[in-house]
Amino acid sequence: MSKKRLLFPVIFVLSIALFGLAAPALAAPLSQQISSPTPDADGRITYLVQKGDTCLSIALRYLNGDINQIIELNGLTADCVITEGQNILLGIQEIPTSTRGPSPTATSFIPSATPTPGTGAICVMLFNDINGNGLKDSEEFPMPGGAISITDREGIISLTGVSVIDADPGTSDEYEPLCFEDLPEGEYNISMGPPEGYNATTIMNFPLELTAGDQSILDFGAQTSSAGALIAEQTSPTDLSTRRSPLLAILGGIMLLIGVGIAVYLWIQRR
Repeated sequence: MSKKRLLFPVIFVLSIALFGLAAPALAAPLSQQISSPTPDADGRITYLVQKGDTCLSIALRYLNGDINQIIELNGLTADCVITEGQNILLGIQEIPTSTRGPSPTATSFIPSATPTPGTGAICVMLFNDINGNGLKDSEEFPMPGGAISITDREGIISLTGVSVIDADPGTSDEYEPLCFEDLPEGEYNISMGPPEGYNATTIMNFPLELTAGDQSILDFGAQTSSAGALIAEQTSPTDLSTRRSPLLAILGGIMLLIGVGIAVYLWIQRR
């Protein structure tokens, strides 16, 4: 056998041997090659693209050739174009709870500042309860002169006023109740004192819990007393042509009879 014929089998054998050594290195599974890169604290496995890297070469090294995983995790197009220095995501590995560090320490709750209480309004009216039923009927109008008192439960607020009506109280709709505005929410006691000559027909002390934003309107009733009616009759203006005194009529009659008697007596004496 010549030297040329002997050289070819030797080269063939050497080529087979070299390919056999290189093939296992290219087909190494991910479990053998995943030593680099490593997951970060969040379990993210990233890789810094080097010069000459392609999606296929990286997938063969770390993902068993699964190039689609690189495309999906990094939002790449189907041609999977990457550039040198680019940081790409290869996978996300779940981190055991024991390796995540201690749980945060619970802090004590710090209460917020106490909110300022809201305010409301209390409006009070006094009406002339003509029929004394304790209800404000359509023909019963408000009247002035009622003494109003408002106090809170803590004794901090103490307000007074007098019930009033407008300048032309033709109907009850024209009445404007006396309102106490901007009162802090809380518990109050409202009292009404009827004017002189009137008796109460409703309760005159009323407890009320005022809520922020509310406007409470309270109606108190009073009726003319007998003394008040007498005073009203004596002081009310009356037409003089209609005023007649029974005593003057009797005296007039007596004087007329005396005059007639004297006239008869003188007539008899003359005869």
